[in-house]
Amino acid sequence: MLMKLKFPLQRFLVYFTICIIGIVILNHFSAAIIHRTPTIAPLLFPILTMFLMVFHAMIAAFMVMKYSCDKHRLYLTPIAFAFAGSAILMLGTLDSFPDWFMCTGLTRVNYNDTLIFYFFRNIMMAFLFIFAVILYAFKKREMHTFKIHTIILVGILLFTLGMLLLSWLYSSHYELLSVDFVDNNTYQFTQLWGNQLGWILIALWVIALLAILVVTQLNNIFWYSGAFFCACYIFTLIVLMSSGHSAGYTWYEARLFETISTMFLILVLLCDVFTLYRQSNTRYMHSYQNSIRDPLTQLFNRSYFYDTFTALMPKVATGQPISVIVSDLDHFKRINDKYGHLQGDKVIQFVSKVLQDSVRQNDVAARIGGEEFALLLVGASSDVAEGIAERIRVAIASQDAESSQSQLPEPITISMGVFTATDLTVNVEECVRRADEAMYRAKEAGRNRVVVWE
Repeated sequence: MLMKLKFPLQRFLVYFTICIIGIVILNHFSAAIIHRTPTIAPLLFPILTMFLMVFHAMIAAFMVMKYSCDKHRLYLTPIAFAFAGSAILMLGTLDSFPDWFMCTGLTRVNYNDTLIFYFFRNIMMAFLFIFAVILYAFKKREMHTFKIHTIILVGILLFTLGMLLLSWLYSSHYELLSVDFVDNNTYQFTQLWGNQLGWILIALWVIALLAILVVTQLNNIFWYSGAFFCACYIFTLIVLMSSGHSAGYTWYEARLFETISTMFLILVLLCDVFTLYRQSNTRYMHSYQNSIRDPLTQLFNRSYFYDTFTALMPKVATGQPISVIVSDLDHFKRINDKYGHLQGDKVIQFVSKVLQDSVRQNDVAARIGGEEFALLLVGASSDVAEGIAERIRVAIASQDAESSQSQLPEPITISMGVFTATDLTVNVEECVRRADEAMYRAKEAGRNRVVVWE
């Protein structure tokens, strides 16, 4: 039944294992730092908030860049606005620590405003994460038009601005709107936070997590990281609600845990970037090789042969000769007519393998015509080039159907012409023309031979 529904059980098991191990390690690390350095814990909170603000701004920029590269990833825009809005709300959080800016300690802290910004930040991010999953579910629908994208982006922007405005108004900046999450005199959490709103935030993040698991089925590392991020925020809220007041260690521990988990998310996103780069580079290299290789033989093509020859010609001025060998199969038309073009292709592939195995790594073996081949031998004198050509000729002429494992239907021969460039007075085209002329002299002299241009 599981196979029929294609339920990704293995992915979910991996995810839950990562969550359990990751959260336990991060929580232990956070608790160890806070409890071993209790004197700096209050000062650490605004510092961590600044780091978290920078991290969220980085993630928002990353999402925007990914969307700009591929407009079909519209689902990234709500996440970008979520982290951008979160970074802005953290400025309000820092404003709740006025003494910290003046470097006079932390005698005045508006913990209620801090929790108000935290509350609206979680509301905004959870809703935008859910909306991102909804857009992901419809990513293959006909919705990728400029008009639809504009409407969605404007809607997300208005929602984000609305959350920013509400958080600002409720946080001691507008007398008609106020809410008490923390008593700033006793630092105790109110019943409104402990019994109602805190659990609402947890429920929202649980919905966001379930939406990611059900809709995306964790089919790539991006959604793995998104689901892990939701789990971390759920755990952060549970840690925060486990304490009855805002001045306890859990308050600072929750912020440190949130910061470290965000750093982990950035690391995962960087790994995603590296993976995409590697895939893109692989595709580019594959595409480049296809552009310079002959598809039948995988030898270099005519264009690459001439480009490389032109690039190597300056070596001749330093006293390093370059030899060109142009070759053509004898009576190849008869092979095609008698055995068919499929067998003819096998013959060409067999000869190409012999040519490739007969040259050095820095030499160039190319197919420049139907049954015509060319070799570019760097640093090879005329005598050396003639010897290589003769060795290739003998290797091909000595094969038959049995020794070639049926790639050759019958023995076949090749005619080869050699020309060696020793100065720059002869250009590339003329070098190839002279080697080609020497090859035709070999044809006229009876085929199955090597002729050096004189």
